Amino acid sequence: MIEMKALSCGYGKREVLKGIDLQLEAGELVGILGPNGSGKSTLILALSGVLSYRSGNIKVDGEEIARTTARWRARQMASVPQKSEFTFPFKCLSVVLMGRYPYLSRWGGYAEGDMNKALDAMEQTDTIQFAQRMVTEVSGGEAQRVIIARALAQETGILLLDEATSNLDVAKKIQIFDLLKRKNAQGTTLLCAMHDLNLAALYCKRLIFLKDGRIVLDGPTDETFTDKNLSKIYETDVRVSKHPVTGSPQAHFVPGPEDRIDHADHRAHGSMESTLMGDRDH
Repeated sequence: MIEMKALSCGYGKREVLKGIDLQLEAGELVGILGPNGSGKSTLILALSGVLSYRSGNIKVDGEEIARTTARWRARQMASVPQKSEFTFPFKCLSVVLMGRYPYLSRWGGYAEGDMNKALDAMEQTDTIQFAQRMVTEVSGGEAQRVIIARALAQETGILLLDEATSNLDVAKKIQIFDLLKRKNAQGTTLLCAMHDLNLAALYCKRLIFLKDGRIVLDGPTDETFTDKNLSKIYETDVRVSKHPVTGSPQAHFVPGPEDRIDHADHRAHGSMESTLMGDRDH
């Protein structure tokens, strides 16, 4: 479904992605991870057609995206950026309806079906209560959920998410990713650029790690999400354990020596306190 070969792109004279080879099959749920500046957002921008690439190619359903129209791409892929700046006070419902734009005729307006799809997307993202409010008057997290609703209303087979839940609280992050997982179960392909390692490991079946503009690791979550791999990629001490409910691997970053708990001293201190308490009882 998605194929990148020898992809290189960047900004001005600065090259960010360097010879990326990547293939995603229909129905995958993939996380793109890596340190700051590794190229996660750039990869999403290139795939969506927003950023031109210098060499290589990107194909979606066999079509080279550089040769396709914006309308064609909008019918294949919906994107959710890290954040969206709104300078005009659109109603939240109007923002979500923008997701239906690729399906409008040249002179046509929104039909009843478009309105129903927009409202359904707002129901799914728990933003229906903001429908008549101006997007400039809701919180950043609320506005981001409106943007996610817009992407859902677009009804594409591919969803591209660039830190889409980074400014949501914990409960809303889980709510949105539960929703995305259901969409994936229904056949939607998802590519998610993320900083939250543990969230990615909870939901993504495959992880791709970027570093310095190159893919350094790609594979099933259980195989790639290890102490050794994470410590090397992020250049810090990381320990991995299993989630107590799902069994998914979860990362624990180890602080410097001055902040570590000496468990032996802690146990000895606890034992001494118990002894003293016992003496007092007598």
